[in-house]
Order: sequence, then C-alpha cells, then structure tokens
Amino acid sequence: MYKKSYLISIVLLICLQITNAQQPQKLNSVEIYNQIEKLNFLGSVLYIAAHPDDENTRLISFLANDQKARTAYLSLTRGDGGQNLIGTQLRELLGVIRTQELIEARKIDGGEQFFSRANDFGFSKNPTETLSIWEKEKVLADVIWAIRKFQPDVIVNRFDHRSPGTTHGHHTASAMLSVESFKMANDPTVFPEQLQFVKPWQTKRQFFNTSWWFYGTMEKFNAADKTNLISLETGTYYSNLGKSNQEIAALSRSRHQSQGFGSTGVRGEETEYLEFINGEALKDKKSLFEGIDTSWNRVKGGAPIGELLAIIAKEFDSKNPSASIPNLAKAFTMMQALEPNQWSPVKAAAVKEIIAACAGLYLEAVAQNQETTPGSTLKLKLEAINRSAIPMELISVKTIPNNILSSQNQDLKYNLLKTINLDFKLPENLDYTQPYWLQDAGTTGMYTVNDQNKRGVPDILREAKVEFNIRINGIEIPYERTIVYKYNDDVKGEVYNYLDIVPDVTTAITDKVLLFKDTKTKQVGVKIKAGKDNIKGNLQLELPKNWTVTPQNIPFSFEKKGMEQIFYFDVTAPKKAEETIAKSVAIIDNKRFDKEQIIISYDHITKQQVLQTASAKCIKTDLKTNEERIAYIMGAGDEVPNSLTQLGYKVTLIKADEITPEKLENFDVVITGVRAYNTINALVNKQAILFDFVKNGKTMIVQYNTAGDLVTNDIAPYPLKLSRDRVTEEDAEVRFLAPNHPVMNYPNTITAQDFKGWKQEQGLYYPNEFDKAFTPIFSSNDKGETPKNGALLIAPYGKGHYVYTGISFFRELPEGVTGAYKLISNIISLKPSQTISIQNNKL
Repeated sequence: MYKKSYLISIVLLICLQITNAQQPQKLNSVEIYNQIEKLNFLGSVLYIAAHPDDENTRLISFLANDQKARTAYLSLTRGDGGQNLIGTQLRELLGVIRTQELIEARKIDGGEQFFSRANDFGFSKNPTETLSIWEKEKVLADVIWAIRKFQPDVIVNRFDHRSPGTTHGHHTASAMLSVESFKMANDPTVFPEQLQFVKPWQTKRQFFNTSWWFYGTMEKFNAADKTNLISLETGTYYSNLGKSNQEIAALSRSRHQSQGFGSTGVRGEETEYLEFINGEALKDKKSLFEGIDTSWNRVKGGAPIGELLAIIAKEFDSKNPSASIPNLAKAFTMMQALEPNQWSPVKAAAVKEIIAACAGLYLEAVAQNQETTPGSTLKLKLEAINRSAIPMELISVKTIPNNILSSQNQDLKYNLLKTINLDFKLPENLDYTQPYWLQDAGTTGMYTVNDQNKRGVPDILREAKVEFNIRINGIEIPYERTIVYKYNDDVKGEVYNYLDIVPDVTTAITDKVLLFKDTKTKQVGVKIKAGKDNIKGNLQLELPKNWTVTPQNIPFSFEKKGMEQIFYFDVTAPKKAEETIAKSVAIIDNKRFDKEQIIISYDHITKQQVLQTASAKCIKTDLKTNEERIAYIMGAGDEVPNSLTQLGYKVTLIKADEITPEKLENFDVVITGVRAYNTINALVNKQAILFDFVKNGKTMIVQYNTAGDLVTNDIAPYPLKLSRDRVTEEDAEVRFLAPNHPVMNYPNTITAQDFKGWKQEQGLYYPNEFDKAFTPIFSSNDKGETPKNGALLIAPYGKGHYVYTGISFFRELPEGVTGAYKLISNIISLKPSQTISIQNNKL
C-alpha cells in the first residue's frame, strides 16, 4: 500500500496547476460545465519529450478538451540551453523563464506539467553523448517516477527512439528513456526507494506521435505504409468556446515567447498520427483508450459516483450553476469515503474548485508587502465572499506552515463580503522563495534535488498559505490559497504577484566579469538591498590573499526594507595571470548573507525570484585592446555590450531605425547583436548605409543568425549562405586556416590555448557557402563530422572589413572565457591598412 503522502502530493500538483498569480482563476458557466464533464472520464495520457516547445499542443488540447482525459506533458529539461528572444537571461535563468512558459501553456490547453532533473546543457548531436552528460540512471529514475506518480493509461512520445543521429540528441534520448521505462515502471525491483511514496504501474500502451516531418517531405509521408498508425481527427470545433482545437493549441504554443514560437490558429479538419510501439495493440484503431475502462467503474465502489456525476452534467443550469452544488458536495463526500486509489484525490481536488466556481466563492489571502523575511510578522487581509444562494459558513482559517487555527464561525451570506485582518508570524526556518531545483549545486547535465517528492514538480514551492475551512451544504471543505500581493497599475490595472520570502539582506557585484589587464587598482561596485527594516552590518568582498581588497569591511545601515545602495571596493590584481571568483557577503550579527536576488519579470509569466551566490569572475590577463568606439545594434538580446565595456571600450547602443551616415560617423565599429537579422525588420532598409560605413574604412561585425527567417538575404556585401552547421563540443580541436591573418596576431596572439574552457558550444548556424572574398579563419568539427569552416569569416570591402561570425560570443563573454575576450578584441581591432593574406588559407 502506498503512503498517504503520495495522495497529498498529487493534490498539491493539481493545486499548483490551477493557481495563477497573475490573476485568480474565475470560471464562467461554459468552463464549469467542461470541468464537470471531465469529472466522469477516468483516463490519462502522458506525453514525453525533451524540451519546452517540443510538445504537440494540438494533441494535448485534443486529449484534454475533446477526449476529457487527464493529460500531462513530461519535459525532461527546462530548456536551459536554448536562446532567448525576449531578454538577456541564459542558462538556468532562461530555464526559469521557459518553465513558467510551459506552465502558462498548460493553463490554456488543459494539460498538466512535469519535469525531470535533466539540465539542458545545449545542442547534442546524438543520444549517447546526451545520456552520458545527463547521467542516464538518474533521468531514467525520474521518468519512471513520473509514470508511477501520474499512472498514465497511455504514453505518447514526441520523438522516434529508433533514429539516433537524425535529430537533437536530447530528442532521441527522451524517446529511448520512455520506451525503456514502459515495463520497468511496473517492476518493484527497479528504483525500489520510490515505492514508499508510489506503487509500480503498468501503462496499457505506448505510441510515437509521428508526422510528415519525420519522413522528410509530405510526399514521402503520403506514400508511406500507415498500417501500424492510428489516426486521430483533432480539428474539433468547440462551439461552446467559439474556438477550434487548433486555435486553442496556437494560444498555448504562443506562450513560448522566449523561443519565438508565436503561432497562428487554424480551423478545419486536421489529423494526428500515432505509431503503436509498446503494450496492448489496438484492434479497431479508433480510440487510444480501447480496452480501458475510463468510467468510475474502474474504481472500487466508484460506480455510484459516476451515476451522480452524469446527473449533475445532465441537469447543469448555465444560468444558475449553483444549483449543482448540493450534488457536487455529495460527490465530494463520496470520493473522500473511497479506499485509496489513483483517481479520487485528483477528482476530489477538481470538485472542490468546481463547487467554488459554481458558487462564485472567492477566497483570497493578500499580504501587505510583496517581500518578507523568515521570522517576520506578516499582515494579511483575507477575503471571503459567497455569490450564490447556497448556505455557507466560514468555520475557520489556518495559516500554513505554522498551522495556527483561527476560529471564525461566520455565515457567508449572499454577496456579502467578509474581510479578516490577520497577523501571521512566519517560522524562523521558512525557506527562501526560489526555484527548488537551483537551490543546491548541480552538474553540467543534472540538477540536484534530494527530496524525492519534489522531483518532477513543475513550479517553485511556496510554503506560506492560508486554508479556509468552508461548510457548504453541511459538508466541510478546506480550500488552500497561496498568499499573494496585489496592487493597482495605472496602465495594467490590478496586478498580482506571489509573496516572496527573501533574506534579511542581498548583495550583488555589479559586473559579473571583472577584467584586470594590468595591476592598476579598479573600483568594484557591490549593490546591497535590505530585506527588512532596521538592519545594519558589514559588507565584505572576498578574494584570495594575493588579490588586494580595500577596505576589508564597509559598514551599512538601512532603516527601511527595499532600500538599496552601491558601495565600492578598491581591488588590485596580482602580477601573474590568474582567474578566480570574488564573492560579496553581508555580515549581520555574525550571520553571513551571500545571496544575490535576481528578479525575472515579463507580462506573460508569473514574476520569479532567483537567489544565487553573489559572485563575479575576476580575470588577470595580459589581454590588449585599442580604443575603438563601438555602435551596438541589439538583436534578440545579449550581454555582449556589458562584456565589451569591461574590456574598456566605449559602447553605445543604437536602434536600427536610428541608423544614418551621420549617426555612424563617430564610430569605428558597428556590431549587430545575436539574431539581429531575424528580429529587427528595420535593418532591411539600413544595409546600404552599413555597407558604406565599411567601405569608408570601418569594421562591421555580424553575430550569428538562424537560417530561414532572415529579414533580408543581403546580410553581407558578398554572397553568403547560412546553414544549420554548428560545433556543439566546446572542446573540439580548432584548426587555424589563416594563421598569419591580422585577426590572429593583433593586438593579441591567438593560440590553441585560447579555445580551452569554452562553455556549452563553440558556435552555431555557420555559413557553409560564401564568396571567395571571405577568408575563413578557423576550422573545427564535432567528432565524426566533416570540418566546419564558417565560424569566422572576414572580407575586405572598400577600405574596411566585413566580419560574419557564428562563434557563440554571447555565451562565452558573460562566462568570462579569456580566449573569447582576446578574439573579440582582435576582431574589433581590424584596421583599414590590414590586408588579407590569401596564400595562408588552408581550404
């Protein structure tokens, strides 16, 4: 028998899914009726793939809304290794954004969301590499944990487990792990430590969600043998919603804003194809649930519940949804009385919220401030209102996690607002608000999550809550609400955020990479922010003893929470080249506070707080630069301008529509940010001006763009064709094709050592066809592949130089990779008098 904590964890996940900090969920009659219909369907599907945006939202929406199945998406990673089209966050911070985008997508298409501990370490060309970096056994354990916990009747893989090397290695690996887990999840000898929380589970059948894309062309797909395929007509029009299934799916897909996956909804017939790969084969190929009892008869003693729910659906009055409450309350009680099973907790949690929706029962716990600290007293305003004729009573409220009960015994009369002011003393040991998967140090391929019950949970775990105990029609029902903070914005109106638990004080070194090109003293700024009123202490900047830091301590004092100040330390580097980490620490009453608060705020997702160790990389190097003035045209967003400022350059951000000959006259170099030619339409009409800038003796540097969606094909003054070529092995051997080229020798000499210690990849979307005017500088390739020569291309144009590079400077510079700094400074330092030495090319 599995433990009660398993059931509680399922309910917790459901609550996490239906809570929306941006606005409370308020269902209309149509949405209530749809939820009632779902109560009487006891079938489930788990969709499995590798990344956010891999999921087929059309199929998830169809299964959740047309079939009424409990449908979930298991994304093995949180998408940390992708690119970001809406901001400068990369790696783990991008993973936080993409996590929230998936949660928002599921709120639209009706699915649920899960993850494994796998870290998206970047593009991988084969599953062998993927599974070695991911630590296969750990990710396999997480897939089996998800299966045992969710207990799906059907599993659908997005990718083909039989095609290694034909797509992203993460993709194939996700399918391989899913197939391997199919029978293992039912074996009690496999990961037996999980069985104190869950029980073994055997899924009925498994499919691969194929499409023409996997065949290469639509013509090949149409000609293919489809004997082993089942087809689902997913172009449903939901007349009560006024939307097609594809339109709902497009809205869901469009939540993936950081990846640029905005989607336009379509209408009409549409077919999804599923290839049977495991389990009990279908006979008539009409339903994924063939041979599976999806009624309440599958639960011991559940038949009367199914009968009652059928009556509730039949008698539902859209003009008076509250008329369904007595029977819904009865159904809730009946579900609670059943022996432990997989479905009662899920459906009972749904019934509770349906009852609240039918009654217009609004329950809310609002904090006076958006941030507070452990051990503080939080002033809350509680709101409860019953907007139905059904008799209700607020029995009590309980604060969580200190579990202090406050008796109320107040009638909730029709449309009469009840407000309660409450002081909530938070526990001293309350955890800070942060993504739980980032709390402990991980590896390149895996996050560390030691608590088994946290694994797979999609969102931040927020402990501060209030439970409203409501008596409805004689039945007591507890409603748990996460504490929120809200305010009125003059433009947006009412804005909701969750309450965040923060440290007493946070610090941040203002520059994340500190370059010391000599032994001159440099001022290093450290920002400090108060998390509560009336705090004082000492600020320190910690570096190894061979680095000189003065003063050793800086006293600080803040009267009010939220106050910020920047203090400066004088830092002198040692004479020899060295790389190290600086940490900023605040000392209050002999207690160390070493966290930096990072806030991620976008309108389409819930505001996020991330706490990281407050640190910066310090580099003592003999790197040389000149004094070029740089105009930087931001593309999708990156931190390259800040990195160039650290090098000592004067960098000015200019918008593409501001580009004029006069505007560029005072600059020596123009650099376009990553994917500028994918995202900035105004560049179409500025190419002539930019090319004239080069012709007159200046340098233009174009960073990587993706092929296929360029705003103009004329991104260079000579023919140049982008491809999908990339070098994902950051330690791949780099061969010098033009060793005597000025870019290899001035003002810094570039050696093989400068390509050591790179992060995630060398580069991406290299040109594979280019005019003979271009000189390729480097060649490298991943193991088993042909050489890729398009990483850095330089062409003379008039008196100046045009440079195209797919090198991932946008990753390497913020990571403090010294070789990348040397190389970019050499590219920037190209002079009109420098000529190309063609005879040195090794093509």
